[in-house]
Amino acid sequence: MQTILPALVSILFHGLAFAMVLYIVSVGLSLTMGLMGFVNLAHGAFAMVGGYVAVTLMNVYHVPFGLALLAAFIVVALVSAVLERTLYTRLYGAGELEQVLFTIGLVFMAGAVMRELFGPVPLPVTPPAMLSGQLDLGFRTVPMYRAFIIGVSFVLIALLWLGIERTRFGARLRAAVDNRRMAEAIGIDTSLLFTVTFALGSGLAALGGGLGADILAIYPGYAIEYLVYFLMVVAVGGLGSIRGPFVAALLLGIGDTACKYLVPEFGAFFLYAAMIALLMWRPAGLFGRI
Repeated sequence: MQTILPALVSILFHGLAFAMVLYIVSVGLSLTMGLMGFVNLAHGAFAMVGGYVAVTLMNVYHVPFGLALLAAFIVVALVSAVLERTLYTRLYGAGELEQVLFTIGLVFMAGAVMRELFGPVPLPVTPPAMLSGQLDLGFRTVPMYRAFIIGVSFVLIALLWLGIERTRFGARLRAAVDNRRMAEAIGIDTSLLFTVTFALGSGLAALGGGLGADILAIYPGYAIEYLVYFLMVVAVGGLGSIRGPFVAALLLGIGDTACKYLVPEFGAFFLYAAMIALLMWRPAGLFGRI
């Protein structure tokens, strides 16, 4: 019992930190895919660029941690809004194959640019002094920075839920997700809504990339290596949902951590098997609609 409890706490804690990073990055993808019906495989590239912006500002220019994360959010949100208006809109009516080829091309281009600018080695992350060290829980110590990630993530989740459920913008967004044609018929500017939602989703991905750089290393292959995790969160949670990706991220984050801790020789075999079984049971995801 003395060895089981610390192991269980470690799995739950680190799995929760991993899950929160996955959720912050993936929730924007769930909303944009649910709203626009666009297969955006380049979503992970926005998280990667956000991570590079935040880490570079902190390491090279000594920008405070909070300001670096805010800058990453703003820069990526603005860049993504421009891309959405100039490139993405041209493929809204195209088939899934064209959308996949276009966005996966953006992923490789972004990776090549980051490799040219920063090299192939993952950027080192140095947390602020106040977030370094360990947090004493009384019965166990845990990394302070990961505890901070969990706390900040829950605040962001609460703000996101309030924004979607308690504001006029959120009401329009929910209406467009439920029935785009009806939303347009009652005067909602879905084109502007698409751009704002896309920018916010990409900005959240950038924030997750910077905040979680200690968990998901920032390097040129980031968008490709972790793409499957982001897609699993969206697929299991359900498109256009806020709570679905949250539940899916918890299952994936804690499940992946448990598998790697308890049966490392099998890798993520059990995790993928569980995902296949779940999607066979509910093809639209836990909270999606067929």
